[in-house]
Amino acid sequence: MLKYSIKTVLDMNMLIDFKVKNYRSIKDEQTLSMVSSKQKEHIDTHTFETTDASHIRLLKTSAIYGANAAGKSNIIKALQAMQEMVVYSASRYQRGDKLPVKPFLFDALSAHEPTEFEVLFVAEGVRYQYGFSATEDRIIEEWLFASPKSRAQSWFARALSDKKTLEPSYEWQFGDKFTGKKQLWQESTRDNALFLSTAVHLNSDQLKPVFDWFDKTLRITGVGGWDPKFTMKLCQEDHYKDEILKFLHTADMDIEDIEIEDDSYDAQRDSVNQLSRAMKKLSVGDTLMNVKMWHKDSSGNKVALDLKDESDGTQKLFAFIGPWLDSLEKGHVLVIDELHDNFHPLMVKFLVDLFHSNVTNKSNAQLIFTTHETSILSQDVFRRDQIWFCEKKEKATVLYSLVEFKPRKGVTDLEKGYLSGRYGALPFFKSISMMMGE
Repeated sequence: MLKYSIKTVLDMNMLIDFKVKNYRSIKDEQTLSMVSSKQKEHIDTHTFETTDASHIRLLKTSAIYGANAAGKSNIIKALQAMQEMVVYSASRYQRGDKLPVKPFLFDALSAHEPTEFEVLFVAEGVRYQYGFSATEDRIIEEWLFASPKSRAQSWFARALSDKKTLEPSYEWQFGDKFTGKKQLWQESTRDNALFLSTAVHLNSDQLKPVFDWFDKTLRITGVGGWDPKFTMKLCQEDHYKDEILKFLHTADMDIEDIEIEDDSYDAQRDSVNQLSRAMKKLSVGDTLMNVKMWHKDSSGNKVALDLKDESDGTQKLFAFIGPWLDSLEKGHVLVIDELHDNFHPLMVKFLVDLFHSNVTNKSNAQLIFTTHETSILSQDVFRRDQIWFCEKKEKATVLYSLVEFKPRKGVTDLEKGYLSGRYGALPFFKSISMMMGE
């Protein structure tokens, strides 16, 4: 069992559920919920209770299965688009810039309707319900409710009053519990920027925990995963380097030591050769830091390999380690598309188990991922409410939980049932003879 020192986060940050409507292959509203069902399996390791006034029980992980092109990645991309707009719409977008939303195009009505996002989460012990709808040109609606105690408070809401005018105007509402320079923030909010982002950019302390949840707690990566820079930086700290080596040893990686070489350019120390070397690395998109992995040969002698000479799986795992350990320590919400890519099935199980362990996940970090890896589709690894399926119906993505099928507790072989088509969300392949028209 991997063991390392992790501080306990008192004011935990967590995802309760995420809703999206009319985005890419998603037509009708789809909900990914991290709220646990009433089942008792793995309750002490796979679930935890929120720190806000509601004290609801949430899941530590959720896995999404489905055929290629079923829309699994679009669930992840939708959450990523929402995050991008919160974090950057006030600081990086300019007036007239397009927003990263794409409606469902296979329906005449949906193609001209706004995309909707809403997330329910806990930040610093307070539950928030935040959402907005938008076209690629402007924000249509935006709202925020906060529940510092048991009852929800409406903090602000805006709605476009006339969608057809070139200079859009909004109707605004502010709750009594929402404080600060409301008039200034309202007047400073562009039609293609979020009020939340604008107010925080203009020093709203009250809204900062909401913004920080998107900016710091929510960590999303696509199919390619992360680049190794973050892990490289952690390796330069003795504590993290030790933990990373423990991680690699526990994962049965034959790596004795890690050495980080910093090739940053120093004008006083070097010359054209160093600058040329640095520019060559930059030209291929590499970092100025170089990683050497030390192994032992058959005689026990140490042998160094550059990270780029390691296997694809080792390179990807090294890039994953930094965000993985950092998320477990700080209680992040980690969202990953295609976790199985370049990883052995047992490695995928190992990574998931780290989130289920009360030893390695004391901060109740959460993991959401899409995968095709069916070997972990087991009631020994997951509770039934942690497994989701994604499939296309009339060209639109539908997301649903395994709980809907009521598999027998501890008896049903989930992998066999899924591969036999019992739960849907499988690709359909035509036979060779059908393809040839015979």
